[in-house]
Amino acid sequence: MPANLKHIPAENPMLQNKLKSFVDHPYFETVILALIIINAVVLGLETSPAVMNSVGPALMAIDTAILAVFVIELFLRLVADFRGFWRNPWRIFDLVVVGVAVIPSTGAFSVLRAFRILRVLRLVSTVKAMRRVVTGLLSALPGMGSIVLLLGLIFYVFAVISTKLFGNSFPDWFGTLGESAYTLFQIMTLESWSMGIVRPVMEQYPYAWLLFVPFIIMTAFTVLNLFIGVIVDAMQSEHEAEARGERERMMSETEMILNEVRALRQEVAELKSGKNG
Repeated sequence: MPANLKHIPAENPMLQNKLKSFVDHPYFETVILALIIINAVVLGLETSPAVMNSVGPALMAIDTAILAVFVIELFLRLVADFRGFWRNPWRIFDLVVVGVAVIPSTGAFSVLRAFRILRVLRLVSTVKAMRRVVTGLLSALPGMGSIVLLLGLIFYVFAVISTKLFGNSFPDWFGTLGESAYTLFQIMTLESWSMGIVRPVMEQYPYAWLLFVPFIIMTAFTVLNLFIGVIVDAMQSEHEAEARGERERMMSETEMILNEVRALRQEVAELKSGKNG
């Protein structure tokens, strides 16, 4: 064996098991969750000039200390289960969020100071209910793709029509295809759509409502509700899958307990038969 390989430490399963039990302990998870919340409050206070003038150094020290704890936590998780760490997308997310905060925020990287608040997003990976919501949203993305294409097609058709009809009279709203699309987006959100846009247009084009009302019905009341339907369905499927996995785990544990009980009964029966013999 080469001499340089003799100095490479072998994996210590006992140490890894102890570390894994430590980092997976509910108390440890609770402490990390509390530190994330405290860090969020500290980062929010750092936006106040008055607070920074009075207790700025203390807040910076607390922020640095919490960041150090996060780095140590991720290091312990890496040591406890290196392969499992990289297979867990939530751990990779934590690593990226903490890594952004570790990069020196001076010089060309001074803009990264604003992104330190991303550490608060670790709540998503820490709180199980939030993880379920995000997982449901991600699983809904494929189904939402066709809805996005349909919505884009509707926008394109109505933007072309409104540009040709109202572009000359209202160039600020419908002068170009992009301006028409933005105006239609405002109408879809129902923000000042009637008094701000449609009624002024109707003063010159009395039948303009025949274009805008169907657009609102097709987008705000129909297509957007399809988004909600797809998201709700995906989250329901995620919840059912989690519940099914929990039931299977309980059944597996119950079966294991039953097997142990049968084995014990068998041993007791053998002992009794041995005594009687």
